[in-house]
Amino acid sequence: MITSPQAGAILEIDLAALAANYQILSRRVGGVAGGAECAAVLKGDAYGLGAEQVGPVLARLGCRTFFVAHIGEGVALREILGPQPSIYILHGPWPDTEDDFLAHALTPVLNTPEQLDRWARKGRSGTSRTGPLAAALHLDTGMNRLGLSAAEAMALAAAPERLAGIDLRFLVSHLACADQPDHAMNQEQRQLFDRLRAALPPSPASLANSSGIFLGSDYHYDLVRPGVALYGANPTPEQANPMQEVVRLRGRILQVREIDTPQSVGYGATHRAAGPRRIATIPVGYADGYPRSLSGQGVGCLAGVSVPIIGRVSMDLITLDVTEAPRSAAHPGAMVELIGGRGETVDQVAGRAGTIGYEILTSLGRRYHRHYIGAAPAGDAGDTGNA
Repeated sequence: MITSPQAGAILEIDLAALAANYQILSRRVGGVAGGAECAAVLKGDAYGLGAEQVGPVLARLGCRTFFVAHIGEGVALREILGPQPSIYILHGPWPDTEDDFLAHALTPVLNTPEQLDRWARKGRSGTSRTGPLAAALHLDTGMNRLGLSAAEAMALAAAPERLAGIDLRFLVSHLACADQPDHAMNQEQRQLFDRLRAALPPSPASLANSSGIFLGSDYHYDLVRPGVALYGANPTPEQANPMQEVVRLRGRILQVREIDTPQSVGYGATHRAAGPRRIATIPVGYADGYPRSLSGQGVGCLAGVSVPIIGRVSMDLITLDVTEAPRSAAHPGAMVELIGGRGETVDQVAGRAGTIGYEILTSLGRRYHRHYIGAAPAGDAGDTGNA
């Protein structure tokens, strides 16, 4: 583990803010008052923020259903959370992994007729002591990635005996354009989902992701599956962010260089300082998940002053023009805010990088000192004091 004095940058993760975000979403879907259940998506190591720290916080808040992408993520999360919560594997079972699912009490989301038939055969084989095996069934309503097509779903509806051996917990689908509330595809997908559900055996349903929660109660069904909103990114891009900020990234200044004549800065001489400038170098780069596309585009914040990135983002370093910041603030060891705090939000950084908040969060590197504050789980090995 990288300790705070050793780190060139500190990634602060506010678990109290994450907990508040879960509660905001849960209240919005009426989970406390008997509405939809609010699950949590922890794929990608909890969107890069650490499933080992995030999972227990959400479980203590009453979250009892979790989703991850891969079986390996599910095995790790089961070890973290213990036997009680339901853990769904979005990619379903690969051939010959059914016993691994059973050994770790993992529930597959069945995406193909082949996955469905293999899981049903396993449930009918008598090798399970619990009878039919729990599963969710994914219906593709327009993403054309995973899930049974409409034709495959109707074929299943005509032969429901294929579900023998399966304890069908949920019918699920996934919205393609939920972050665009006026997009016609939202309603088209919901209507197709309802038609397919009506043809299949009755089952609880789940459609809404983070942004889908904000489309209204017609999209909530029995369970919602927020992911990125838990971690502070804006699920309503055209409106103010209803979520609390969870991450803050600060980089230490290694060196400040005075330039008094026109000179270039960084690889490729892509930036040329026209006159006297002060250039600060920080040990953060694309090896740390700070995108190269922020070259000449990104900004930091030093002593409340916006300081632009100049030149290229390299593997381990970025350079910023700190001329406008107080001279007393720009010195080796001083911290520049790169994400959050008085700097830009994760969504603003993503916008400058030409990407989305999801990619920024999930790319945050392991060379940062990770500083968990707020509702840190018992036994957390990270620093939970003041940075």
